Order: sequence, then C-alpha cells, then structure tokens
Amino acid sequence: MKKEMTKEEALHKLAAYCSSAERCTQDIEKKLQMMDLSQEDINQVLLRLQQEKFVDDRRYAYAFVSDKFRFNQWGRIKIAYELKKKAIPSAYINEALASIDEEAYNRLLITLLRGKQKGLKAKDNRDRYLKLFRFAAGRGFTPVEIARCLKALGNDEDLYSDDLE
Repeated sequence: MKKEMTKEEALHKLAAYCSSAERCTQDIEKKLQMMDLSQEDINQVLLRLQQEKFVDDRRYAYAFVSDKFRFNQWGRIKIAYELKKKAIPSAYINEALASIDEEAYNRLLITLLRGKQKGLKAKDNRDRYLKLFRFAAGRGFTPVEIARCLKALGNDEDLYSDDLE
C-alpha cells in the first residue's frame, strides 16, 4: 500500500533531487505527477522550486548544451531538438547554443570526421564523402558545416573521379 505524499514532503524530496543535478520544469512536473498530488499542489510545488532557483530552464539549457557538446559530441541541431522535446523555450535554446565556441565546434567536427574516416570502408571517394556526411548529420551538424569541414579535410576533391575511370 502506497502512502500518500504531502505537498511539503514532495517539495523537500524534489529540492534534494534538483540539488543533485540540473533539472528542467518538464522533468519535475513528471515526478510530481507520479506522486499523486493534486494539480493545484503540483503547481504550488513547482512554483516554489522555481522561486527558490532549484529549477531554472535557462540554467538547464546552458548545462545541457555544455554537456551534450563536450561529452556526447553532438552538433547544434541534435542538441536543439532534444531541448525542444523537453519544452525548453526557444529563446533559452538559442541563447545557450550561441555560447558554444565556434572554433571548438569546428575542431570537434573535424576530429569526429577524421576518427570516422580511419575505420571507414568505402568503394570510392564519393561513397566515403557520403558516409562521412551522413555520420556528421546524424550527430546533429548542419549540411553547411559538414561540407565546409569535409572540404577542409580534402575529402571533396575529385569526388566523382572514380566514376569516370
């Protein structure tokens, strides 16, 4: 038999939960709904957590962008998509994405492409280019960024030369 949780108990439990790692409003709402609280209590607890800065979607967006870029090595498109799924406002997403250092971003993409290229089996230059392009697109980089970095790596020279022979 499950004991019903009071509003104060939920507040303390979720304050501790938010203290351990950055959380977004949607994550907290889901936790509160699982606690079988009334909608009014859910709104009050959530508001209090936001007022006391346990939950801050702007701060969450910055932390998420930083972590996914540094550790998961994702591009801006994939990061933005995941933040949108968590109902983070577009203004916060754009602001956080703008905080990524452009030079570090390009360096990461080139490093990823070089690493992928080493173990790549391709029948010709065009095939290699397309496989690298798809790989980077899957990581969330834009076609323009990918093409620019592939060009910097020298992968787009004589793309179709193998087809002419």
